[in-house]
Amino acid sequence: MRTQVGIIGAGPSGLLLSHLLHLAGIDSIVLETRSRDYVESRVRAGLLEQGSVETLTEAGVADRLHREGLVHHGIELRFDGVGHRIPLTDLTGKVVTIYGQQEVVKDLIAARIAAGARRDHAPILFDVEDVAVHDVTGSPRITFRHEGREQVVECDVIGGCDGFHGICRPAIPDLAIYERVYPFAWLGILSHSRPVSEELIYARHADGFALATMRSNTVSRLYLQCAPDEDLSLWPDARIWEELHRRLGCGDELEEGKIFQKGVTPMRSFVCETMRHGRLFLAGDAAHIVPPTGAKGMNLAIADIRVLARGLERFYARGETDLLDRYAEICLRRIWKGQRFSWWMTSMLHRFDGDDPFEHRVQVAELDYVSTSRAAMTTLAENYVGLPFEV
Repeated sequence: MRTQVGIIGAGPSGLLLSHLLHLAGIDSIVLETRSRDYVESRVRAGLLEQGSVETLTEAGVADRLHREGLVHHGIELRFDGVGHRIPLTDLTGKVVTIYGQQEVVKDLIAARIAAGARRDHAPILFDVEDVAVHDVTGSPRITFRHEGREQVVECDVIGGCDGFHGICRPAIPDLAIYERVYPFAWLGILSHSRPVSEELIYARHADGFALATMRSNTVSRLYLQCAPDEDLSLWPDARIWEELHRRLGCGDELEEGKIFQKGVTPMRSFVCETMRHGRLFLAGDAAHIVPPTGAKGMNLAIADIRVLARGLERFYARGETDLLDRYAEICLRRIWKGQRFSWWMTSMLHRFDGDDPFEHRVQVAELDYVSTSRAAMTTLAENYVGLPFEV
């Protein structure tokens, strides 16, 4: 099998890369080890920066996003039992949109399959096994097994979009890696209940952080700070609701619906600065992970793909490699700003093991400053809605 760009991973980054290349007349194939049902139901991030929405809109895959996405003009910081609204739109002129990552994936898969009906090979292969990359500094190829048959994809470039646990990053020698693992996690639930607020609530409580967000007008997404090795069997539904009431301080406004999903999300900051090796390019979670407090994961992946797709378009249209050569440099500037913001939000809102009264008062003072100073609110808002893309 021959294609111009072989892409490993059918998450948002791999699918968006394939779609943008298609719009530029560049052939690609996406290989995914999971089933289509799995990747379309995998619940991940749910907040899109305005720039991400504009990118998906320009790519022609945002019709459902605009119909069903929930546009937000602010967020609330809650501490010492009192809420303080950060007016994102008033401060920046921009908005954020709640729209689940799995919904973005569904839209992109539908677009790729529709386009693939006119090609000589399927644009996405699901349930592939034993994927490996070869000769990425010369004539790249990808070997894999699909439906019991050993197959080979020969290509010019490989897009390593296969996530934190994928095979692409380990295929690169001499990686430059920076990492921080946080001493806590999030216990997250999805419930059939009306969201407690029209906007997100970030709550700092002496017993730990809590977050109230949503997936729709009838489905709430709620989080509690917990231990990284938390035993979910110790968290029956009644205990979860009791703790949410206490930490969020929302009273009867918090509707207790049926919990239909429950899980623990570890907190990690990770950057692999070696985002390119020969003709293998890493993007999205394969190159970086941020704690979810800053809502930057999927947005950073989309930003990576904007740069990579445009670099490949220049390469195939005019033989220019300047943008591909600067791919990591351009992306890393944004990635580290996203890491800084996510680290700051995480540090300001969570209870750290061994916190003493001094640390507690410093956190409260920081929240007080951020929620009362227009300059500080603007700093938070600018980062939250998304910094401008590099031209």
